[in-house]
Amino acid sequence: MKKLQYLSLSALVLLLIGCGSEKEEEEVTPTKPTETASFTAADVNTAYTAFNTHFYNPEAKLYYSTSAKTGLGAIWTQAIYWDIAMDAYNRTKDANQLKLVNDMYQGGFQEYDGYNWNNTREWFIYDDMMWWIISLARAHQITGNQVYLDKSKEGFQNVWGRSYDPVNGGMFWNFAKDGKNACINYPTVIAAMELYKITKDEQYLDKAKTIYSWARANLFNNGRVADNIHVTQGNVGWSDYTYNQGTCIGAAVMLYKATGTESYLNDAKLAADYTKQKMSDANGILPAEGDWNEQGVLKAIFGRYIMMLIKDANQPQYLPWIQDNITLAWKNRDKARDLTFRDYRVACPTGTIQSYEASSVVGMMQVCPPKE
Repeated sequence: MKKLQYLSLSALVLLLIGCGSEKEEEEVTPTKPTETASFTAADVNTAYTAFNTHFYNPEAKLYYSTSAKTGLGAIWTQAIYWDIAMDAYNRTKDANQLKLVNDMYQGGFQEYDGYNWNNTREWFIYDDMMWWIISLARAHQITGNQVYLDKSKEGFQNVWGRSYDPVNGGMFWNFAKDGKNACINYPTVIAAMELYKITKDEQYLDKAKTIYSWARANLFNNGRVADNIHVTQGNVGWSDYTYNQGTCIGAAVMLYKATGTESYLNDAKLAADYTKQKMSDANGILPAEGDWNEQGVLKAIFGRYIMMLIKDANQPQYLPWIQDNITLAWKNRDKARDLTFRDYRVACPTGTIQSYEASSVVGMMQVCPPKE
């Protein structure tokens, strides 16, 4: 999604631009990841501590947009940072990390009108809401806090009632209802499956199957996930983004785990293969999304869901690929600050960088084990 465009409400009509920047990435000489020893468990702790040191705002209980600490990051990216915090807690079981998880809920509560889903100034696009709905459900699973689950269920009901198209299927991306994008449809499946996991309420499973079926028919082609479909013009935007590949993988794996239906697993593997073979470079290094915009966070999302395929669906053949990406990015970190960059192939800039572009390796490290 071209999140940079969402900084004003007028951006809601910019669907034709697509969900991402088309800017060409700079030419670099790829570094072979096999030339470097794997990152270590100690590196994981170092990377996460550094990310929090340079980007976390303890007063707002949310993250800054840049290392200059002059403003908070975008609303939807805060949910991704919350996911990273939860993954860090699952990894460490540290009481201080659990406090951070709860603090971030409060930070969002304070900043976003108490998670008032009807506030169309705070929540000005449907997928921004759905990322938080997913994270709220996950936070309930970790903490047992009923309030988190209630907020997630309320949010899901709200978005479903406003975004779902009962005539032609699928979820609308924006309030203008002129497009149906991968970034709302696959996350809706994931949110429904998280809620189904908690509540065992079949309505969530049914909704997940319904939206997945629509997305597969309209946004999926042999593992490639389209970014969007413009409903009035009918054209499909086939721009490639790692988070769309990732949420497709996550949605498929969760449905596979719940139903045992092999076709879901096959879809997840097709999407993973496309990302590795078509979107990554000759050495398997993931694309450098996010030229000073929110797309820098996309690979954090991909990392969480490709690891779901590896761990939950027992597909370890993808693990060395992800480990090599992390290893190369960590090698190229800013060693003075231990910050990583969106382009894993080059040295991290030493000046001001965005939390978005610094987040993806940190996120992957929380869920991906080092090589033994």
